[in-house]
Amino acid sequence: MGSNLDVEFVRGQFPAFAEPSLAGQAFFENAGGSYACAPVIDRLTRFYRQRKVQPYAPYEASTLGGAEMDEARARLAAIMGIDTDELSFGPSTTQNTYVLARAFAQWMRPGDAIIVTNQDHEANTGPWRRLADEGYEVREWCINPETGHLDPGDLEDLLDERVRLVCFPHCSNVVGEINPVTEITALAHAAGAFVCVDGVSYAPHGIPDVGALGADIYLFSAYKTYGPHQGIMAIRRSLGMMLPNQGHYFNEDSLYKRFTPAGPDHAQVAACAGMADYIDALADHHGLEGDAAARGRGVHDMMRAHEEALLQPLLDYASSRNSVRLIGPGDAAGRAPTVALRTDRPGEEVARDLSHYGIMAGGGDFYAVRALRAMGVDPAHGVLRLSFVHYTSPAEVDKLMNALDEVL
Repeated sequence: MGSNLDVEFVRGQFPAFAEPSLAGQAFFENAGGSYACAPVIDRLTRFYRQRKVQPYAPYEASTLGGAEMDEARARLAAIMGIDTDELSFGPSTTQNTYVLARAFAQWMRPGDAIIVTNQDHEANTGPWRRLADEGYEVREWCINPETGHLDPGDLEDLLDERVRLVCFPHCSNVVGEINPVTEITALAHAAGAFVCVDGVSYAPHGIPDVGALGADIYLFSAYKTYGPHQGIMAIRRSLGMMLPNQGHYFNEDSLYKRFTPAGPDHAQVAACAGMADYIDALADHHGLEGDAAARGRGVHDMMRAHEEALLQPLLDYASSRNSVRLIGPGDAAGRAPTVALRTDRPGEEVARDLSHYGIMAGGGDFYAVRALRAMGVDPAHGVLRLSFVHYTSPAEVDKLMNALDEVL
């Protein structure tokens, strides 16, 4: 069927586009959470109706519930190019990061250092920065204050034999620029450090082949990736089994349970299998072949191509307006379709005005307080954030730009 994404087929997989209460509104706050696809909604509903019991017992409802949870882990791991037990679920990415930080705090030795960035969402950087309170050195890899760019050359100046971990985003939720994960990972590994990649703002634009990226830890949020409210974490077995167990002591031999101190949300974990259903449906519809990782890469590439085509006109529009400052690069090929604009009025005010024209967008600091301050933007003033994904249509982008003409 060719390499072009069939947007009408895509939109048919999302009940929100047939929902009367949402009719006539264009959704541009996807970075805060995407619409859920039909397979996720169907699986979640079925679980609550038919399988809302303790899983893994020998009676049918329980057996089916446990099998569906296992299916979610196995199929998503296959798409991500990792082993099944290298994927674990948690209540949120914030919580997963906090648990990881506790494990590293117990594993590291006095004098050890970690590197964080000021491009990050606070949920990824905050738990790591708190390790300074326990005597570890925290070094900051700083963005360019004009462009928001993270220069790998600056990272090299921070790396030495004391660094145990480098934490950075695949892309920022306000800057939008896609960071070269493979290159950064190679630099860190050459210095003897592990990497933790926050993929929350990237994965909605195509779940990455984590195996190919080479990252030691990769985190993202299912609720921003057409799924239920779960945090998804990939961690390499060698690292995961080396870090101190954070789960129940009798589960320490199980990699996917080592960083889940609380019991999992059975229904939400099971519903994550619907994310794999959706990716499979796209792959089948577009004639993609190969194993799960290859099909996942194909879907990823189609999503990105569609988004880039829609994004460039919006970036050009923003760059042409004297009254706004575009945060991040102006080339669609190098960024995600998460577009933060510093406007004359507070971002939240502009978002409110846009709502009168059927545009659902957000304004504020989006927990990227450090990044905004570094770029000279007062977090209290905030930015207008316009974010979309592959189910957005060209007509909706036109609608957005027409609305911006009215409110800016």
